[in-house]
Amino acid sequence: MTGADIITALELPPGAHVDQRVPKKLLLENGAPTAGDKRSINDGIEALHWIAALKPTTIGVPAYRDDVQEYLEIAVLHLVLRPEAKAPRLTELVHRAIPYPVLLIVEQGTGITMSAAHKRWSQNEADKTVLADEVIPAEIDPGDMAACWSNFRAALSLARQPSGDLHALYQGWIDTLLAWQAARRTGRFSVSHTPASVLARREALAACARLKVELRRLRAAAAKEKQMSRRVDFNLTIQRLEAEMARHRTELGGEAA
Repeated sequence: MTGADIITALELPPGAHVDQRVPKKLLLENGAPTAGDKRSINDGIEALHWIAALKPTTIGVPAYRDDVQEYLEIAVLHLVLRPEAKAPRLTELVHRAIPYPVLLIVEQGTGITMSAAHKRWSQNEADKTVLADEVIPAEIDPGDMAACWSNFRAALSLARQPSGDLHALYQGWIDTLLAWQAARRTGRFSVSHTPASVLARREALAACARLKVELRRLRAAAAKEKQMSRRVDFNLTIQRLEAEMARHRTELGGEAA
C-alpha cells in the first residue's frame, strides 16, 4: 500500500485536485521555530505535495466561521519522508505551517500514517492560525488489520463525511482516524458519531497509551526484582493496571460498546 492508495480511497472530485509540489521554503518560513526543526525539514523531507483544496467552490460544502475558527478550505497533503526522518515532529510542523486544516498523508518507507488537527485563530497574532488541539495520527497497516481494512477504507471517502460545513466534514475525518486507532486495539472498526462518544474514545485511547508504557516499565522492573515481596507488589500493580486497560478497551467501542 502507498500514499496514492489512500488518496484514491478519499474519492476527491477532480475539480478539487491541485497536484502541486510545496517548496520546503514555506515550511522553513512558517513551521520551523528552531534551528533543529529547520535541519529536520531540510534533511528529513523528500517531498511535500498539495493534493487537493476542499472548499465550497470545489466540493459544495459551506465554509464555517465562529469566534475562534474560520474554515474556508481543507488542504489534503502528501508528505514523503526519508528513512531517518523524525516523522512525529515533521508531521506537527506541517500542520502548524499550513494556515488551513490539513488532512495529511505521510509516507516513510513502507509505512503510512494519516493525521489531522483542528486550527484556530492565534490569540497573540492577528490573521494567524495555530493548532487548536493535538495532532491526531493513525498508522495505516492493512496487513495487521485485514478484517477492518475494507470498512476503514470505505469510511475515508469524502462522500461519507458530514456535509453541513467544512468544520463538520473535517471532524468526520478525525472521527474516522480515531475509529481506526480504536480498531487496532479492539479488532472492530466503528466510527463514533456524537461529540460525547468521540471525546470518550479519545480519552480512552490516551489512557491506553499511558497504561501501555507504564505496564512495560513495571514488567521490566518485576523481571529484575530479586525480593519476593517486591515482586508480589509489582504483580499486584500490574494486575490492577491490566484491569484498567481492559475497561478502557471496552470504552473504545464508542456507542456500540
